[in-house]
Amino acid sequence: MKKVARYTTIAFLIAFGLLSLFLTSSVIFDLFGIRAKEGNYVLFIVWANFISAILYLAAAYGLIKQQRWSAFALGASFLILIIAFIGLKSHISEGLAYEMKTVSAMIFRISITLVLTILAYFTIDRYKIKN
Repeated sequence: MKKVARYTTIAFLIAFGLLSLFLTSSVIFDLFGIRAKEGNYVLFIVWANFISAILYLAAAYGLIKQQRWSAFALGASFLILIIAFIGLKSHISEGLAYEMKTVSAMIFRISITLVLTILAYFTIDRYKIKN
């Protein structure tokens, strides 16, 4: 059962990480006209998601290699997203432009990252690790 959870987590991390990396880099570098389609995006949120995407992919590699640091990479991503969300709340309270879908997406991403962090922590076989 632990192997199924670990491999499912790895597959999801890779898919979610690659999708996030593509979408955030498309906004940052204005690829494929995605920036115009995003409306009033908040740049520091996009950067937080970009960094998280890289951490997701690194954590997937760490899980493949059964490394404890993979859970810490996901925990770091969780903290980055929480800090960005607090910044978003401040951004909104100052009356600056944003999209409501950004708030929903951040809540979704923070929740998913928390679940992935917990799964990564508990699916690593601590008896087989040779650190």
